[in-house]
Amino acid sequence: MNLPTTATSPRPSAKRARSALTWHELTWLGAIVLIGINLRPLLTSISPLMTTIRDATGLSFYGASLLTSLPVVAMGVGAFGAAALTRSVGETRGVALGLIAIALACAARWVASSGFTLLATALLAGAGVAAIQALLPAVIKQRFPARVPLAMGVFSASIMGGGGLGASLSPWVGRAMQSWHAGLAVWALPACVALACWWLLTRRHAVAHAAASTPDASAPAFSPWTTRRAWTLGLYFGIVNGGYTSLVAWLPAFYQQRGASVAASGSLLAAMTVFQAASALLLPLAAASFRDRRPWLMLGLSAQLAGMLGLIALPDAAPLLWVGVAGAGLGGVFSLTLVTAMDHSADHRVAGQLVAFTQGVGFIVAAVAPLVAGIVRGWSGGFVAAWIMLAGCIAAMMAVTLLFSPRSYSRWL
Repeated sequence: MNLPTTATSPRPSAKRARSALTWHELTWLGAIVLIGINLRPLLTSISPLMTTIRDATGLSFYGASLLTSLPVVAMGVGAFGAAALTRSVGETRGVALGLIAIALACAARWVASSGFTLLATALLAGAGVAAIQALLPAVIKQRFPARVPLAMGVFSASIMGGGGLGASLSPWVGRAMQSWHAGLAVWALPACVALACWWLLTRRHAVAHAAASTPDASAPAFSPWTTRRAWTLGLYFGIVNGGYTSLVAWLPAFYQQRGASVAASGSLLAAMTVFQAASALLLPLAAASFRDRRPWLMLGLSAQLAGMLGLIALPDAAPLLWVGVAGAGLGGVFSLTLVTAMDHSADHRVAGQLVAFTQGVGFIVAAVAPLVAGIVRGWSGGFVAAWIMLAGCIAAMMAVTLLFSPRSYSRWL
């Protein structure tokens, strides 16, 4: 059987991956970081301010959970339109449109006075994130063919880092400006900065941009909708990231229920994202020289499981430890799952379709998790039952990880 280049020819790629980055590559990595920072504050800025927002808008616990779940649903549904967006405007213009949507949504939160308006901004921002997350990996696959783990690690780490900034800076801005609106709306500024930098970069490299964005008539036929492996990756990605969306939505409330202040609970969420960012970069780099990503996925899932068990059994003994370990597992598996999806094909177009589909299914599944956790919390009166549910899901995904043998890539595609 002839396996894909990514699975059978690691030596030349590994040698090139160890060589020094060029100025051109560094420039693109810088732009990727600026973009990635904008993809999570719309979620994490809500959670520390949740009590204040609910008091001001009258949102129920269920309605408040939608502020986190709706953007994730939009990320999933929007990812399915990636192919159409690529055909109509191209990948780089699609990324720019995503940044515009995020900037407009965050700016609108400055004047949002009702729960309905906030939910509308959540949908708009989620659609923008969907466009970026679905289209940028294909650009990365083409720009960094021998450095996919590095580039995806940088992208994922910047996403997680942006989430940490959202959790830590939004309460501070809200206090400084004496307005929760300001704490949410401030994230329009970095989106505008990223948009300006992306425009300058793609304008400077107009020829390369046109080549990357123009669909090729010779593109291989591939339909993720009829591919079992694509569905497996999507469900895997979604269930694993259900832990992230649930913790983003409810971790501060969990510790506030146990007596922590808004600032302290927000700091825990910010600390979790620091560990996420570090692991999102380091785990793919550690796995870069290995054909088989499964041992590293198992390592990340084990860390996530250990953190959840700590929150269940000893939540007050060492909260930073449990949150940090869980965050490291979440970040590493998030990044490495996308790398694994991209490993399935050396063609950046097929890899881009597979990653977009993985995220489309995955984010819809992940969006359900905080809703279920909120329902379980209302039924049980606490969050321990929800954490037990998430721990069971992690254990199940450890079994699914065994399916991702490199020998199976060409067979399933």
